[in-house]
Amino acid sequence: MSQSVALRYKSQPARVQARSEEPALNSYMQSHAAQAQRSPQVFWCPDVVSTRDLGLAGVDAVLHLAGIMKSRPEDFRHTLSGRQMVMFFEKPSLRTRLTFESGMISLGGTAMFVDQKHEPLDAREKLSDVAHNLERWVDVIVLRTFTHETITAMAEHAGIPVINALSDLEHPCQALADYLTLQERFGDLKNICLAYVGDGNNVAHSLLLTCACLGSSIRVATPPGYEPNTEIVRATREIAEETGAVIELLNDPHTAVAGADAVYTDAWASMGQESEAGMRAQIFPPYQVNSRLMTEAASHAVFMHCLPAHRGQEVTDDVIDSPQSVVFDQAENRLHVQKAILYLLLGGGSRRLPARSAHA
Repeated sequence: MSQSVALRYKSQPARVQARSEEPALNSYMQSHAAQAQRSPQVFWCPDVVSTRDLGLAGVDAVLHLAGIMKSRPEDFRHTLSGRQMVMFFEKPSLRTRLTFESGMISLGGTAMFVDQKHEPLDAREKLSDVAHNLERWVDVIVLRTFTHETITAMAEHAGIPVINALSDLEHPCQALADYLTLQERFGDLKNICLAYVGDGNNVAHSLLLTCACLGSSIRVATPPGYEPNTEIVRATREIAEETGAVIELLNDPHTAVAGADAVYTDAWASMGQESEAGMRAQIFPPYQVNSRLMTEAASHAVFMHCLPAHRGQEVTDDVIDSPQSVVFDQAENRLHVQKAILYLLLGGGSRRLPARSAHA
């Protein structure tokens, strides 16, 4: 377990129930929980603010459970009965909102949505006060924010799990769904190479961290000056030293894509960067994923995008609409990954402890 996770560990009942339907999962979880020096029935991750919170064992556990949930959804129909999830979104959303809502409801729980686009979450009152209210009403908080600090502060103050549904720094649920998609297509993730072409943004950060945890290979090609966050890169390389992952940061998109098993791109200007859109439109055209660039990847390569796509900018219609495209598989797998995260954090129906006092 990382020191950051240990320091933020919450005494909350995130228990993985021993279910006869999935003995392989329980055996897997128990062995990894023992390594984390926790009770075999306690999931060692209090929040999913960053992929780093999950760590190597947690990333594996989420992907493993997501696969089980996808193949046997009825087995989990009432596992979170009586549990309540609230979502605060400062940004528009289609996939993130609906997959979290649908996922929670399909597990028997209740989902509530708060549209926070009109003002930041802490604009009306202190964020710690918001956290101490929420922990008395609901079981899990899902945040989609502009600043990553909003999510880390909520996790610090709330005595219930907090999930990062997107911040300016990371998008962990997206990257987990992406690697579930690659696992379904190619099998052993240690044997594939993902090429990411475009802006070194939050999606790129989470892909780097997830790749490192899985011992896979990734090449990230960005224009000079738009490389990934240096602290994220440092953390990625530290994890890669343990797992054997291959991490390459480049500026040439052709070098990145050459022979790759998957080619991934994202918007040139993310939400909140609209003022830079014109300037970026002059810089990023060499990083467009088009049919010519795709021919440089392996013949079996797939095309990936977290969506929404700006067609004619970062990707052309003939690529995103081609048989190589798995963008809707990625979108579907957001549902299964998020169900797995909710199940693991909330413990599949175990009783919740009383809320923590604001003065504790």
